[in-house]
Amino acid sequence: MNRRLLTILLVAFLIASLCTWLVVRLVSNRVASSRPVATSTVISAAKDIPLGAVITASDLSKMTIAGLAPKGSLTKPEQAIGRGVISEIYQGEPILESHLAGLGSGGGLAPTIPDGMRAVAVRVDEVVGVAGFVIPGMRVDVMVSGNPPGEGSGEGIVTKTVLQNIQVLSAGTDIQKNSEGKPEQVQVVTLLVTPDQAEILSLAASLKIQLVLRNPLDTKIADIPQDNMHNLFGGPQAATAPRPAVRSVPKPVTNSFSVEVINGTKASEEKFPSSGGSK
Repeated sequence: MNRRLLTILLVAFLIASLCTWLVVRLVSNRVASSRPVATSTVISAAKDIPLGAVITASDLSKMTIAGLAPKGSLTKPEQAIGRGVISEIYQGEPILESHLAGLGSGGGLAPTIPDGMRAVAVRVDEVVGVAGFVIPGMRVDVMVSGNPPGEGSGEGIVTKTVLQNIQVLSAGTDIQKNSEGKPEQVQVVTLLVTPDQAEILSLAASLKIQLVLRNPLDTKIADIPQDNMHNLFGGPQAATAPRPAVRSVPKPVTNSFSVEVINGTKASEEKFPSSGGSK
């Protein structure tokens, strides 16, 4: 057998092997695509469901997803109807247990309060409420101003930051952010605090409370010393200026002598100045 024939046979074998591999690949893909894909049916939101709402049957729908259902997802409408929403749910999103309050908790603000936390209402005005920009979900510091009781230092009003990085639960009666992002004037702001922080706010209720807006990403707790009216007007180095020393000028000593004067039965003593010593 000559070399030319061997070359032709080798090339033909390579081409046949390549064609065989391509056919096997195509057939495998066709068989894999024809196999049924495992799916799961879960309960989803038929529309946007706001925070604090109580779910009704009209809020729910069913959706089929490929693969396993997400952890904590609901499979029956009865598992969601009548429960309060503690996290906003958007249309088409699967409803999870973490989105809902416990059975019997109802809706509104109360189910949104985590275990171990408290909601405390703080009365504000246009200035204290940061001109209406304190809205649900934001973070604030709480600053109080007043005269410390039992102190006679005469420093005037003292200001101190008593709480930092506190979440705003609601502004007035609204527990939802404004959809257009517009600020709203409110008279009461509800803050999410621990029981110890709730006691601090209760004590501060008799003082002037100022809410200080902060960046939600800034979670650092700063060491802020209290300040007073004296430092505001004079600064820490504005101590009372030393008064000039007053030199006492000694009174001149006047030398005098006494003379006893007898007038009839009466005797008296008269003093007369003298440039000499006393007599």
